[in-house]
Amino acid sequence: MNDNDLLNHHLISGRCFFPLLGEIEHPFWVDCGDVQLACSYHEVDPAAKTLIHFHGNGEIVDDWVDNFAAMINTAGWNCLLAEYRCYGRSTGRAQLGRILEDVGPIVRSLKRQEQSLVFFGRSIGSIFALEAARLFPQAAGVILESAIADVLERLLLRTRPDELGVSREEFESVVGRHLNQRRKLEAFQGALLVLHTLNDGLIDVSHAQRLYDWGKAKKELKIFERGNHNTISAANAEQYYFLVRRFLEGLS
Repeated sequence: MNDNDLLNHHLISGRCFFPLLGEIEHPFWVDCGDVQLACSYHEVDPAAKTLIHFHGNGEIVDDWVDNFAAMINTAGWNCLLAEYRCYGRSTGRAQLGRILEDVGPIVRSLKRQEQSLVFFGRSIGSIFALEAARLFPQAAGVILESAIADVLERLLLRTRPDELGVSREEFESVVGRHLNQRRKLEAFQGALLVLHTLNDGLIDVSHAQRLYDWGKAKKELKIFERGNHNTISAANAEQYYFLVRRFLEGLS
């Protein structure tokens, strides 16, 4: 079994992705060849820098169109809300390897210089934000919220290698080649902001500390005492948005 067949295995798709339908108006369509992704682009100035947001699981672009995109625009930045295969109004099937391959077309769809971009990854979206950082190493920065440090650990919580038709060693090797968060962060020279809550019951706060430790340039870690995995921004709204805006202002 080759790497793509393994990462796109139907058991990984079925147990690790939870697509929802959406009704977003005026999608920013991104052509990925076999699928069309219904992203959402919010521009304040064609010459402004742009934040590309990769949302969490069980979420869709529609959930971020109002408050989040408006906050990014208020900071003077354009905002592209990236959508995944099978999520929202996008076509295709939710497959890990193929969503990973869609990252490049999503970023390139904006036709912007790498230095003018920041990648934001929430929860499972951190996988795709750090893939963007790998593909576009001159980007200005990365923001990781409630993020995953060890992708192998998360996959093994829901799938067994023998179910996928491979050995534990083969599975670790494939995941290590494509989803090594540490290697991607250590190679990235842009700024890093890591946000997490102490009470995250889905992705332990230790993931945040590891991600922060792997950052090689300007970096900041904030562990909130309020909220959980799904309420981190709402429970800490004032400070959360202050930190994001301050991070972006520092890159302007």
